[in-house]
Amino acid sequence: MPRSVVALPISQTAGMDMISKFFNSVMCFPRSEAIVCENERLTWAQFGANVDAVQKALAAKGIKKGDRVGLLGYNSIRYVEAFLGVLAVGGVVVPLPTMASPASLKMMMTDSKAKGLFVDKGLSHLTKFAAELDLQFRVGLDFDDGYETYESFLKGGEKQELPLVPILPTDEFDIVYSSGTTGSPKGIVHDHAMRTNFVNGMGSFGFAHGDKTLVSTPMYSNTTMCALLPSLAHGATTILMVKNNMDLFLELVVRERITHFMAVPVQYDRLINHPKLKDTDLSSIRLMLCTSAPLRAELKLALIQNVPGCLFEFYGLTEGGIGTTLACTYFQDKLASVGKCDGPNADLQIIDPDTGKLLPPGKTGEIVGYNGSMMKGYEGLPGKVQKMVWKHPETGKIYFRSGDVGRLDKDGFLYLSDRIKDMIISGGFNIYADDLEIELLKNPKVHESAVVAVPSKEWGETPLAYVVLKDGQKDTPEAVRAAANKSLGKHQRISKVIFIDSLPRSDIGKVLKRQLRDKHWPAKAKL
Repeated sequence: MPRSVVALPISQTAGMDMISKFFNSVMCFPRSEAIVCENERLTWAQFGANVDAVQKALAAKGIKKGDRVGLLGYNSIRYVEAFLGVLAVGGVVVPLPTMASPASLKMMMTDSKAKGLFVDKGLSHLTKFAAELDLQFRVGLDFDDGYETYESFLKGGEKQELPLVPILPTDEFDIVYSSGTTGSPKGIVHDHAMRTNFVNGMGSFGFAHGDKTLVSTPMYSNTTMCALLPSLAHGATTILMVKNNMDLFLELVVRERITHFMAVPVQYDRLINHPKLKDTDLSSIRLMLCTSAPLRAELKLALIQNVPGCLFEFYGLTEGGIGTTLACTYFQDKLASVGKCDGPNADLQIIDPDTGKLLPPGKTGEIVGYNGSMMKGYEGLPGKVQKMVWKHPETGKIYFRSGDVGRLDKDGFLYLSDRIKDMIISGGFNIYADDLEIELLKNPKVHESAVVAVPSKEWGETPLAYVVLKDGQKDTPEAVRAAANKSLGKHQRISKVIFIDSLPRSDIGKVLKRQLRDKHWPAKAKL
């Protein structure tokens, strides 16, 4: 194995980079099962040999330390092999969002200066532009139409010699693009130090040899890395789901005896409302994790009451710097929060978003923070980084601005309100859409809601609500609006309710509010 001479106990690997941790697991547990996807099951020895083959093939293509490589694919063992192979050769992974348009994908590949591309057949129609780029290789993970096959790619590296590539903490690990559906994507650059700190921190949640981690969210998402990387680093078995399906999710929990999984709020909502939940043996579950979007307090409580294991919610940014953890099972009186700032070298503050002045506990403002896991920067956009920075007036420490609105209670627990850009300014008053959505959800007929700003001649902006009713429920938009407005302040009142079958979401479950909001604004005035 190229990165380890002897196998070290996992407890002694804290100083290793991520790829060295992976190869250490290969040496420690060669005959144990490492990764499973549908009908394919690999031991750590088989998995490690495949990753070796990928890095040799990459080296044969001329990929060297610091080179960027794009990956566009669904969850698969080959995707993970390619991901780890890029890291092993000293390269930088560029996980491309499967929901992005061809124009956005081309921009990401060009912006990152990627020198190669791995693609799934089901997404190859999005990458016709790749023929126009000066790439050192284009590999089809499961097809050959216009791309080199994965098998041919690996064969090309069979005779390649592999010198050990030293990995430094400041070396780049990946570039994660912040948006692929709307707006201008920003490449968030993570280094090995950030990923190593993260993986070491996640070790406190287990992910040990003998544990079974279910990965059901897409590979390009930073959410997925929260479960996948510690599983690969600490010797757990990783079970991949190709597509999000709750029937299959429950089947895998039972069949594979899943102990750990990361899911997003929309998945947890489907889980708790699934008709087979009460008849499914979930006794193997020890840890449920959630991030990417707020998990409603009532859903947290339902999970605690109906699913075994401990539930933890994370709040943070892909850029890093800001992080809170809520041990939901143990702090049931704080379920409306997202927990406390975690980590020994971490701090979180609330500031006035306009003046930058610190605000006391209980006051609502912009969330800022720092910790040991902060991005290296935005690819090619130093000015964007500066706009994100806030300096503490007393210590001079650099904090990242979140763009999120929230408050801290007297115990240090953080309560989220909104994104600043989603805040509605009506008649000079700030209205937080989250407050209105919470009120709408108190209606027993309402399943979910999204409140957005729409134009108003009288007030400038006014709140409009999109509402999804629960299955089998009937009501009128006006009745739902009136019920919510009874409990809202005069300046908060919802101007209109529109029923909708489902809210538009990204494939990690985030509500795409811009798609709702833009319907109501003239093109020249879109927010």
